[in-house]
Amino acid sequence: MEPWILLLGAGIALGCVSGHLYTAPDSCEGRCGEPFSEEDECHCHTDCEREHNCCEDYERHCGPDGFSSSRDSITDQELLELSEQLYGVDHNKARPSDIAINPQHLAGPDETGDKQDRSPQPLYKYVNEELFSKPTYASFIKLLDNYQRATGREEEVTAEELREQDRFLQEVMKTELMKKLFAFLQGKNRYGSEQEFVQDLREMWFGLYSRGDGERDSSGFEHVFSGEVKKGKVSGFHNWIRFYLLEKQGVVNYFSHNFDGPWDTYPDVLGLQFSWDGFYKEVGSAFIGCSPEFEFGLYSLCFLARPGRACHLSLGGHRLSVQTYPWTKSTYGGGRRFIATAYVMSP
Repeated sequence: MEPWILLLGAGIALGCVSGHLYTAPDSCEGRCGEPFSEEDECHCHTDCEREHNCCEDYERHCGPDGFSSSRDSITDQELLELSEQLYGVDHNKARPSDIAINPQHLAGPDETGDKQDRSPQPLYKYVNEELFSKPTYASFIKLLDNYQRATGREEEVTAEELREQDRFLQEVMKTELMKKLFAFLQGKNRYGSEQEFVQDLREMWFGLYSRGDGERDSSGFEHVFSGEVKKGKVSGFHNWIRFYLLEKQGVVNYFSHNFDGPWDTYPDVLGLQFSWDGFYKEVGSAFIGCSPEFEFGLYSLCFLARPGRACHLSLGGHRLSVQTYPWTKSTYGGGRRFIATAYVMSP
């Protein structure tokens, strides 16, 4: 495995406890018949009993009288096929003429941590800001200033901010991409109605929890898309729109990149180093040029299908992976988990 593969996501394993909807790495809930993968802690395929590598709850979920149906498990092949479909219906993504980036210095594994700015120019040479007038972009951007980036400081959510959350969810659910994702999840008996799906998205992404000393100071959306500062370092911050807007303001300084994906159109994937008001991100990762609904939908899919594990996808014939982790210290809705983090990796 190449060093940059290990570095690109730069996430921290938080562990995983099974929730009502989510497949956990140490459980067969929702995983009966799932193909064997060396990455899994334990297994739920039909030969696991003979091979003595089943999860402890295999019989309870996958036996003749089990709670889970194999037809409701999400297979690796289905993830590859669905991600290609979502890629194909991302109608709001940037066209090649909408963005020009200047990656400049390619950092080696021994350079990502030394906090040296090896790229004198900004990352973004040009962005067609007409993109930002599209409803999903406009409603997404309104959410970005709703957060205090320092962990340990309680988030105060105003009525206006709640309306902005609802508006964003309404806009993304109008897209073909999110309708296709919902139809797939409904077919897997994850949700009975679109209303139930939207309510769960609201909780898993915008529900508050504590990364600090009991203050409700964080959410999945804040961490992944807006970014946080914890213990003097940038935490999360995986969104290209947020990066562009802050770089334009002069508060983000691009240093270098350690990976540039194989795509010759958008979305692309970039692993990068940067500082935010002097706080450093050693290895970040971001889709470049995707729509907000694409990133939001893909991360949601992987969180539901493979929380705590690599979620292997395909975009435009190229393989890549998304890593998500659930927040394990608090729950909502009878044991469901909030999103702790989500980020794109290499294959």
